[in-house]
Amino acid sequence: MPRQSRIDAPGALHHIMVRGIERCKIFRDDQDRHHFLDRLGGIIAGTGTGCYAWALIPNHFHLLLRTGSAPIASVMRRLLTGHAISFNRRHRRCGHLFQNRYKSVLCQEDAYLLELVRYIHLNPLRAKLVADLKALEKYPFCGHAGIMGSHRQSWQDVETVLAYFGSQGGAAKKSYRAFVTQGIDQGRRWDLTGGGLIRSTGGWAAVKTLKEEKVHLKSDERILGDGAFVEQVLSKSQERYDRQRALKADGSGVDELAARVARLLEMKSEQVWQPGKSRLQVEARSLLCYWAVRELGESMTAMSRRLGISTPAVSKAVARGAAIAEKNGYKIL
Repeated sequence: MPRQSRIDAPGALHHIMVRGIERCKIFRDDQDRHHFLDRLGGIIAGTGTGCYAWALIPNHFHLLLRTGSAPIASVMRRLLTGHAISFNRRHRRCGHLFQNRYKSVLCQEDAYLLELVRYIHLNPLRAKLVADLKALEKYPFCGHAGIMGSHRQSWQDVETVLAYFGSQGGAAKKSYRAFVTQGIDQGRRWDLTGGGLIRSTGGWAAVKTLKEEKVHLKSDERILGDGAFVEQVLSKSQERYDRQRALKADGSGVDELAARVARLLEMKSEQVWQPGKSRLQVEARSLLCYWAVRELGESMTAMSRRLGISTPAVSKAVARGAAIAEKNGYKIL
């Protein structure tokens, strides 16, 4: 059975899980972990990706990310490729480092953001890397310590998480700590990491109740949320797929997109490719990056080569292009 394509959209919340091949260690020492965090921080900052929770375990890691200007697939490709190359070179090994594809679950924010923050941040305790919650608050390779203030990472969005627990810093941290404490005895949450209907309805108890009441909900192993949320996500994903298919059927590539941008902004096609800081030049290149990456599926690396700019610069252009298109009502089709 062919594997399903990943689902993503600007602002989407993703729980990402990555394991080492054959359960091998992907972090052998603190230097590996620091190198990984430096790389992760740089990519997050350069793409405007939000990070609410993270935890590094010797043979796997978890991330809770919000899609920014770059698709999550692009973020993860840069992160995993960079870490594998660095790890293999440093430890004089070769071959694959990670097990198959990474696991990415698009999540319903209102219902699951805090549950996932707690679940991810308790991973080092469940793996017995720390003895208790007090030790976890000092553990430098998990986002829990960042929220508690002992090992803050500039790229971790602590404020958004704490805002759920109050407006006063000290009181919010105290409430957050109590919330995390309540999750210690829950163990492995299959409803947060499992698949299909179980994930989409909130656990075995919910599935059983729905079956007894003969209620049928849409489910998808790539999505964590209720039936209505799953329907909404799949519908929007299908719309994006249909647009991309229409563009490709029309013979549209990046050059054709550049021509459309030129017509839209009443300029020559070759001007779209020329560097410059004028408002029109910036607007044209931003729209081109946005539609090429988001609608056509072109990689930011490819666009950086075509435009002669860095990948982070393309990422910023994508975000700027999205804002320009929304403000002016510009449509690709």
